[in-house]
Amino acid sequence: MEDRSYNFHRIHGMSDVVFECVIPYIHDSRDRQSVSLVCRRWYELDAQTRKHVTIALCYSSTPEQLWRRFPYLESLKLKGKPRAAMYNLIPEDWGGFVTPWVEEFARSFRCLKAVHFRRMIVTDDDLEVLARARGHVLQVLKLDKCSGFSTDGLLHISRSCRNLKTLFLEESQVTEKDGEWLHELALNNTMLETLNFYMTDLSQVNFKDLELIATKCKSLVSVKIGDCEILDLVGFFRAAVSLQEFGGGCFNDQAGGYGDVAYPPRLCRLGLNYMSSSEMPIVFPFASRLKKLDLLYALLDTEDHCLLLQRCPNLEVLETRTVIGDRGLEVLANSCKKLKRLRVERGADEQEMEYEEGVVSQRGLTAIAKGCLLLEYIAVYVSDITNAALESMGLHLTNLSDFRLVLLDGEDVITDLPLDKGVRSLLSGCRKLKRFALYLRQGGLTDKGLSYIGQYSQHVRWMLLGYVGESDKGLLGFSKGCPSLQKLEVRGCCFSEHALANAVLELRSLRYLWVQGYRGSQNGCDFLAMARPFWNIEIIPSRRVNCGEDKVVEHPAHVLAYYSFAGSRTDCPPSVIPFRDVYRRKINGRR
Repeated sequence: MEDRSYNFHRIHGMSDVVFECVIPYIHDSRDRQSVSLVCRRWYELDAQTRKHVTIALCYSSTPEQLWRRFPYLESLKLKGKPRAAMYNLIPEDWGGFVTPWVEEFARSFRCLKAVHFRRMIVTDDDLEVLARARGHVLQVLKLDKCSGFSTDGLLHISRSCRNLKTLFLEESQVTEKDGEWLHELALNNTMLETLNFYMTDLSQVNFKDLELIATKCKSLVSVKIGDCEILDLVGFFRAAVSLQEFGGGCFNDQAGGYGDVAYPPRLCRLGLNYMSSSEMPIVFPFASRLKKLDLLYALLDTEDHCLLLQRCPNLEVLETRTVIGDRGLEVLANSCKKLKRLRVERGADEQEMEYEEGVVSQRGLTAIAKGCLLLEYIAVYVSDITNAALESMGLHLTNLSDFRLVLLDGEDVITDLPLDKGVRSLLSGCRKLKRFALYLRQGGLTDKGLSYIGQYSQHVRWMLLGYVGESDKGLLGFSKGCPSLQKLEVRGCCFSEHALANAVLELRSLRYLWVQGYRGSQNGCDFLAMARPFWNIEIIPSRRVNCGEDKVVEHPAHVLAYYSFAGSRTDCPPSVIPFRDVYRRKINGRR
């Protein structure tokens, strides 16, 4: 029988030799996936040349399967707990352990140089094994929103990984025993380019160690730290001549003696914690070269935002809170024409009460839509929103690829609901959208509006929907569209088990589903309609969660479903009911 790959190449005129030269330049994972399906030889070439893989859920494959498929992998990004874990919606013991992966790294992955764990449980033993097995070649270690380890584990990394270029710990829960890990890092490393322990509890930091790192690591370009007094960092700033990004630090000196602080000449991405209006002038001399500004934890009011943003004509990324207000967004739209990413988080309730102008609504978003035409990403909490504002964004923001909007529930009356027409205009105008999140309130979107989302989300791969739709009919209309949707997260909607199961069957590209709050069936088995090979279904029953100060919140039941080549999980905690067990109980009951 004639070889299929030879026949394909003969017809299309591309030899294996030519393709072997081409395939190293194909980096997009979707293109790679398509290439590997052409013929057996191209499948093998993909396996031999693939350098990076992202696994969106650690239970979708096993470490052994990954190694057999890509034995020469150099970089791996591995995600554990669902994104909802960031909001305490997933039980703490749900899973997401890196141990089996690290053990396989030590045994098999001889080319691995970069590891990125996100929302996973990492132990000190895991870090010790990783340091011992891969420490001599490891260049990148990212522990992103991870937990379970301490500074003892970091000490193993600091001592063994002397070629480390990136150490990233942002928002991880690290148990601090001492600051020896940072001292060892300063003594042993000369290659560091990125150091990040921002938003952790690591406070036993000797600023002399930071200064030594800056002196020895000439390629250091990004440092994000905890609450270290800015005045103690004068020597660090002087030594870090290549530094382009700095985040963290704090202003505690009541005398305000910050006039001697001089930032590195290349600094263009800045985030300062607890900076008030009195310290803001130290930023003014280099504000014009700033490309990124993180004001999430700055103590600035609306007027301060306006004064600062007027001086930042080259700003491309802004992260702040709703205290910026509509007036601040209008100044941003007029002054920062190069803006590409905007994130406006919810402000603390007491902050919003203190600053009466700290309200973001359709007024500010309309200004952004008309003034920041290069915008690619926007995530914003709003107190009010109208169809006209969404229509304006759809008309002007044609480069938008990521849109996220949350409608706050503080206001009793919203100007213009439902938002069906606005959402349709937004999605039909922003044709490059790949990620879409819309979190409203009851009455915010009808069944017809939900159908519009399905109809006009041609390229959206990830979607979060909160409090949208009126009935199962809306979900059915939604599921007729979304041809590219791979991950769907739903919260606070009125859909039944049966409708959710049917929607999954309609969404042909869907690989992952998370739903909190749904109408359960009498026997709890309507989810069986979506049962199929390699499709895992896990149910997290409703539970009462103590949020502190004697406040108890009732969390509705969750369902988590995903494709997995690894089969059913074997480490499910008591709080998670694997649906295979529900299925078995139903079958046994029939017997």
